[in-house]
Amino acid sequence: MPKRSDIKKVLVIGSGPIVIGQAAEFDYAGAQACRVLKDAGVNVVLCNSNPATIMTDKMLADEIYLEPLTEDSLKRIIIKERPDSLLASLGGQTGLTMGCKLAKSGFLDEWGVKLIGTKLDAIDRAEDRELFKETMEKIHQPVVPSDIAYTVDECVAIAEKLGYPVIVRPAFTLGGAGGGVAHDEEELRLISHNGLMLSPITQVLIEKYIGGWKEIEFEVLRDSAGNVLTVCSMENFDPVGVHTGDSIVVAPALTLSDKDYQMLRTAALEIITELGIEGGCNCQFAL
Repeated sequence: MPKRSDIKKVLVIGSGPIVIGQAAEFDYAGAQACRVLKDAGVNVVLCNSNPATIMTDKMLADEIYLEPLTEDSLKRIIIKERPDSLLASLGGQTGLTMGCKLAKSGFLDEWGVKLIGTKLDAIDRAEDRELFKETMEKIHQPVVPSDIAYTVDECVAIAEKLGYPVIVRPAFTLGGAGGGVAHDEEELRLISHNGLMLSPITQVLIEKYIGGWKEIEFEVLRDSAGNVLTVCSMENFDPVGVHTGDSIVVAPALTLSDKDYQMLRTAALEIITELGIEGGCNCQFAL
């Protein structure tokens, strides 16, 4: 692929502190990206709130800012450094959220900054629970019975329709933050209130709980020409109901029949294609 001549200076958003769902792999991937950008002659500006990372090595970036990963901090850096591009997809959930906020507020357009890497539309359709559900239904992939809520009372009404237990999944969060399983209305009100507080768009998905099902993951890649491939399959030692971040994961999956493997592999490739993601994508299935 020819080198893009329009990219001269890139602001890279780091992943911040290491937590479940946003661990050291983001730091490693970000460090590799900084190295590749520098080798290509691109000026690299890095913002990370965690100094104990590989990314903050002075050999990997031309300018390093140890600043809070907030909208205001990033705006100040953009105004000072005047990058032409912003790479947010290597900063984990924090990076994606900040990139979306800056793009949707019009700030990036105002200062002539392009969002590179994962496209805004792909981020929205993967992160917004309602859009993701609609996308899966569009390509005929089965989803658990669920509905979107923006208030605690809406959560209660949906749970009564679906039947307890239900699981609360806040939008634009990672690592299970703000979510949980509710077995009755009292638990649901507590969990959904917390989930709505933590979701940047004040949105949660109330989903029928399917604890005990087998949890399978596929890691897939796609390029800008639409070519797709499977990196590997993975099987969680613990069933659905135990968060992946707390579970042992084995690669490749060991207990799938060939029929199930091919079905899930095809589904994962259809999902990354429909979302339009260029790069890596992790697809999780309940079987």
